[in-house]
Amino acid sequence: MTPAPLPRSYLYVPGNAGTRLDKAWASDADAVILDLEDAVPVAEKPAARHAVAEWLAVTAADRARSGRELWVRVNAGAAGHTDVAALADAAGVTGLVPAKATVTDLRQLADELDRRELDWQLAPLLETAGAVLDARVIAGLPRVARLHIGEYDLCAATGIQAGPDEGETAWARAQVVFASSEAGIDPPVAPVSTVVRDEAAFAATTERAVRQGFVGRACIHPAQLPVLHAAFTPAPEAVAAARELLSGYDAALAAGAGAYLDADGRMVDEAVARTARRTLALARDPHPRSKHQKGITS
Repeated sequence: MTPAPLPRSYLYVPGNAGTRLDKAWASDADAVILDLEDAVPVAEKPAARHAVAEWLAVTAADRARSGRELWVRVNAGAAGHTDVAALADAAGVTGLVPAKATVTDLRQLADELDRRELDWQLAPLLETAGAVLDARVIAGLPRVARLHIGEYDLCAATGIQAGPDEGETAWARAQVVFASSEAGIDPPVAPVSTVVRDEAAFAATTERAVRQGFVGRACIHPAQLPVLHAAFTPAPEAVAAARELLSGYDAALAAGAGAYLDADGRMVDEAVARTARRTLALARDPHPRSKHQKGITS
């Protein structure tokens, strides 16, 4: 079976947002993140946990048919364990996005999931200086499938003031990209942007994230989805070229060679093949199913 393509978009929706939970799931987002952390005031967190658990129960059948990823951003520390306890009976949860992730918290959270026999993955949100400096350790922890980076909190914590070219945060982004690659997990997810109405500006920062090695981006509004999908979706000709390249590479390996020259005289080795595999990991069906066929109701 061909694995599902990596998500290009992760749409956040507050856990206490009522009917917006349905609207987020009915959107074109590749993945949805139900937020129990910053988007929910402290006084409303118990009600938000209950609302999310109830929504997960009611929508379980439809979501199972969709094949899309559904994540929950949980609070840091002990509050995150309270979140897990409230959602432990939920079906169809891909995993957790632990906020303000630390090595200690993630190890304890993985142990808690083991204890409850839940198969949820972890996609930690790195948004402190310590988390970025520990990115290599975090990427190798149990259950960690991919990393997110939260730059608004990171900038607030460090005093960084990102300019239009985002050069000030490039070092932190590189740490997350390199740590993910070294650990052999999925490529990381680019940070959210509060730019919703300026499509050109949002497209420019998203295309920069693609060049920096991110695959997919978190977002806060459905209006951002078309830009994300355009940026992270390889063109059909690129997909066809990647398939042809890998076919030739597999044939070369079968013949005992570690590399070969393609039709244009370019050498194809394992490094080139890895790039082609990433292209295929983002490839999309040119005739996508409708929302109704995905089991989504609006």
